[in-house]
Amino acid sequence: MQKSFAEQASAENQRQWKDAVVLQNSRGMRLELAPMGATWLSCQLPLGQGDMREMLLGVDSEQTLLTQTSYLGMTIGPYANRIANASFTLDGKQYALDANENGNCLHSGKHAFHNRRWDVAEQTENQVRFSTTSPDGEMGFPGDLEVSVTYTVTEADQVLIEYHATTDRPTPVSLTNHAYFNLHGADQGNSCLDHSLWLDADAFLPISDAGIPLGPLQDVTDTGFDFRRTKQVRSDLMQDQQQMTAQGYDHAYLFRAERDVASPVASLTSADERIQMHVTTTMPAIQLYTGNWLTGTPGRGDHVYSQYAGIALETQFLPDSPNHSEWQQPSCILQPGETYHHTTCYQFEF
Repeated sequence: MQKSFAEQASAENQRQWKDAVVLQNSRGMRLELAPMGATWLSCQLPLGQGDMREMLLGVDSEQTLLTQTSYLGMTIGPYANRIANASFTLDGKQYALDANENGNCLHSGKHAFHNRRWDVAEQTENQVRFSTTSPDGEMGFPGDLEVSVTYTVTEADQVLIEYHATTDRPTPVSLTNHAYFNLHGADQGNSCLDHSLWLDADAFLPISDAGIPLGPLQDVTDTGFDFRRTKQVRSDLMQDQQQMTAQGYDHAYLFRAERDVASPVASLTSADERIQMHVTTTMPAIQLYTGNWLTGTPGRGDHVYSQYAGIALETQFLPDSPNHSEWQQPSCILQPGETYHHTTCYQFEF
């Protein structure tokens, strides 16, 4: 049963955030964000008769945010996903990164963008821009990097996330948000596997048991990774060794190079079909993750999340791209004089 608006408001008042940013539109859609990790904490939709449904898995205090290890709603960078052997070679020089997962680098390491307090550069009723800097050599990445992420809630019930970055030396950059969605109510104990998903991608990236790409991309045809026709997420779950290794979906998909970036690449529908979320992005790939390792992750209040409690749709470059120039996608290397500028939009219909 969904909480009433009064119950939701009471819970909000009990939260322990001192510097949370609240954005809203005139229709009653409400976002909550935090400078720590430039984190998307909450996304509530007004479903009528006083009911507000929470779309995001999240926490209600900074202390919990910093102790959970599932990256709930955090901004990930400077390079999202995994880099094999925590190293890459650029212009003939090898760079060593933080080997924080099985000898590989996950989400840029322990002290990356998700684990720092960003500055609030600008704020209005419906928009906030967070900014941060990373000096040359921090986390092993070359170049002085200046980064900002802007969140906007629109009157069309969109959450627009816009990323900018500049550098003074060539460096890999792939920024994303690690939100976990459960459109049926994030804190109601529902499984994301009951959602329906459409994903407009012809190829996915097979991975090792450590989550590292095995080589070439694979056609999704005749595999459980084919979401080109809408289907329930659980329909083909654990149907092949790739999924058994990862305990579900935790794989990157590459979009067609000739696609229209203004058109959705994914659509997620709640089990009760009251809410649909469409994803558009300028990024070339997306990581589909079904929360396979969420068990025990602390949530709001006394809530503890279980396996498959939420689904992440992380727009990004393919994992380990600094080591795979052969892949048919734009370069992940940001050059001096260039501006990294990418957007991802989550459009909610309810």
